Amino acid sequence: MHWVNWLVVGVYLIYVVWDGLRRSRDTNRIEGYFLANQTLPWWAVGLSVMATQLSAITMIGTTGQGATDGIRFIQFYFGLPIAMVILGVTLVPFLHRSRVFTAYEYLERRFNAPTRSLTSFLFLISRGMACGTIVAAPAVVFSAIFGWPLTWCVAVIGIPTVLYTMFGGIQAVAWADVKQMVLIVVALAAVVVVLLVKMPVPADDALRIAGATGRLQAFDFSFNFNETYTFWSGILGGTFLMLSYFGTDQSQVQRYLAARSVDEARSSLLMSAYWKIPLQGLVLLIGVLVFVFYLFTTPPLLYNPAHEAQVRAQHAQEYAAMEAQFGEIFDAREDAAYAAAAGTGTMEAFEQHDASLGELREQALDMAASASGEPSRDVNYIIPSFALRELPLGLTGLFIAAIMAAAMSSIAAELNSLSTATVIDFYRRWVRREASDRHFLVVSKIATGFWGLFACVVATFAATLGSLIEVVNRFGSLFYGSILGAFILAMIPAARGWGAFVGLIAGMATVGAVAFFMPDVSFLWHNVIGAATVVAVGLLVRR
Repeated sequence: MHWVNWLVVGVYLIYVVWDGLRRSRDTNRIEGYFLANQTLPWWAVGLSVMATQLSAITMIGTTGQGATDGIRFIQFYFGLPIAMVILGVTLVPFLHRSRVFTAYEYLERRFNAPTRSLTSFLFLISRGMACGTIVAAPAVVFSAIFGWPLTWCVAVIGIPTVLYTMFGGIQAVAWADVKQMVLIVVALAAVVVVLLVKMPVPADDALRIAGATGRLQAFDFSFNFNETYTFWSGILGGTFLMLSYFGTDQSQVQRYLAARSVDEARSSLLMSAYWKIPLQGLVLLIGVLVFVFYLFTTPPLLYNPAHEAQVRAQHAQEYAAMEAQFGEIFDAREDAAYAAAAGTGTMEAFEQHDASLGELREQALDMAASASGEPSRDVNYIIPSFALRELPLGLTGLFIAAIMAAAMSSIAAELNSLSTATVIDFYRRWVRREASDRHFLVVSKIATGFWGLFACVVATFAATLGSLIEVVNRFGSLFYGSILGAFILAMIPAARGWGAFVGLIAGMATVGAVAFFMPDVSFLWHNVIGAATVVAVGLLVRR
């Protein structure tokens, strides 16, 4: 990568770290370190909430999802506005007025200590795995740039972020998120402009071709439990997932607990309700435009350069023949795409060549999996490859800086919430109730280091599991529904403590059984199943 691009990356990252630490105030007390003394304005909290969502996973995984699968992923977020309105009148005022550090403290006040501890433990496991996936996203980029082993790339991202989180506190994390959000939007807008300028066909023709391949289909009204992205899974399953994530996940709850008031906490969530879907649509559209761009510009047969090198080393002649065949089919598809755009050809001819290319790529991926000894689903390498090959000088650095900043801010936020839950819900609750703030802050920094190491271990294999945006939501959906069920029970007067505890166990067992014995059921429905089971069992156990 050119030194100018490195300069852009370096200057921005140094500024983020310096400004984040500069803004840290009162971090010598646990209320300032974990909740910023509830002084954050609503717009900063709102941008911080959105920035956690628009992380490096969004920049890499979601754009790759758009390139390979189109914009139907947008249906995943249809339940978000509904969830935000519900939370604004239910859990947000409950939790903010309770003056708690974690959402799970409230469950002990309502039920009992075992319910609090079990719920917090489920959060720690789910969010720890999700944090590992967030670490994996920029590691993919570094691996693509330098050809370094993924493990080293994970360390390069993870270690500085862990150190930054230890000293920054929630206030530094939140203000870093604000800057991250601005940079991400600027970088995404710049990529769209470059794509439209470089596209060899007019924008309307490009979109027409994308539409003909099904990549602009935003709605699927079929009711199919085995299909992840449909209107109904988004409205029903998505609502439960968003209720769980924004209402009960400490990484999000900690944001609006730091807001100045209940009204400002509500406003911060409504910002996500208004802007999340349009921004997600923009991200997916970039993926679709990259797909169309590579209809007229020869893409690599394998986007993962490390796997490509291994294939060349072990199957040189076979891979060379495959590349030659790929070039011939690509030329035929390119001619068909131009003809379809000009109205002188049919989409059937284009689709036939496109299917042939898809089959050839599957063969290449199988060969890469055999050569590398690991899964070779390279959807997460599509956008990094495009950025390095096609973006102009300086803008490549801006895009890489956006990914790095997004990753560091999101990872820092996750680690801060994991540390908070560990210290408040376990160490201070069960190990040492009384100690100085300085003692608890030392323990929280040790906890941050532990969860950082845990996330790095998870990250080493998360990048090979497919689209990172799907991976992180699959992890979360194993736990979120059951956790949400416990909070729903908390708002039902008839519910009792041991009912909530037994319901949590039943919910997790049911979701686990569905995931294991019925793997075709979409992960979005796991949230509905978990919440419904916890509430049903919790109300039956009247003790």
